[in-house]
Amino acid sequence: MLRTASSGVICLVLYVLLIVPFTTYLKNKPFVEKLGYVPAVSVLKSVAADQKELVAASFVLKVLMYFGGLIEKSENQFVVPPDYKSMSRLLHGAVKLDPYNMDAYYFAQSFLTWDVKQYKLANNLLDYGMTYRTWDWQLPYFAGFNSSFFLHDYSKAAEYYKRAAELSGNNLFINLTGRYLQESGQTDLAIGYLSAMAKGERNPALKKTYLTRLAAFKETRRIEVARDRYRKIRGTMPKTVEQLVSEGFLFPPPRDPYGGQFYLEADGKVATTSKYAFAGVKKNSTSRAGETDERH
Repeated sequence: MLRTASSGVICLVLYVLLIVPFTTYLKNKPFVEKLGYVPAVSVLKSVAADQKELVAASFVLKVLMYFGGLIEKSENQFVVPPDYKSMSRLLHGAVKLDPYNMDAYYFAQSFLTWDVKQYKLANNLLDYGMTYRTWDWQLPYFAGFNSSFFLHDYSKAAEYYKRAAELSGNNLFINLTGRYLQESGQTDLAIGYLSAMAKGERNPALKKTYLTRLAAFKETRRIEVARDRYRKIRGTMPKTVEQLVSEGFLFPPPRDPYGGQFYLEADGKVATTSKYAFAGVKKNSTSRAGETDERH
């Protein structure tokens, strides 16, 4: 009897801490969406008792619902600045409450790297997850990708890929590092990674995000192939993407699914004004060739 009453009190407190603030937020949400206030994890840990998994799942669900709404707006060309700081705080809180929560790690990986460019923070979170989800080969796979593609730390990437291979029984992850270093460029690595992510993703909003970014990188790769063929035939580097199109090396003209414009940097690297994100599109791209901020 006493235990039942205690459980009832816990559920009531959780309701007040989570549902009531979220309902108030939805009723009075501003033009630029926010994720709202969430109590400190230390407070929730003491209150949640044996309901930690439930609370953690509610955090992740809250972020997923918020993110899904942003995706809908971006598709309608109505770009709302994402509240990445609160998204990160909620997901970190979720894994502190429930370190086995799969969705928290997977979703954090999807936006901390590409959108927020917090590669080390993403890998720190993945490392934390690996100490609990010791069977999950995808966590070291994600960390290996971050280490090679974003951080250019190939020895660390090899460690992560080796762990992914041991857990999955698939030697692809061992071969991936060697192939990347010897033959494959970053775009090929990104295409392989995004294809795997899209194939395994269950959440519709996240799947759509991966497929959009995958389409953008496939267009990037088409430009790279045309650029290399131009250089081989003409003996010089093309100056613009438009030059590749007008001289018959690239057809059809590339299209950035994020609404940006592809261009060649001074060293021939292919870039886009969107930076592979809807929020990254710039209306005025006249000075884009001089931009050097955080393109990957």
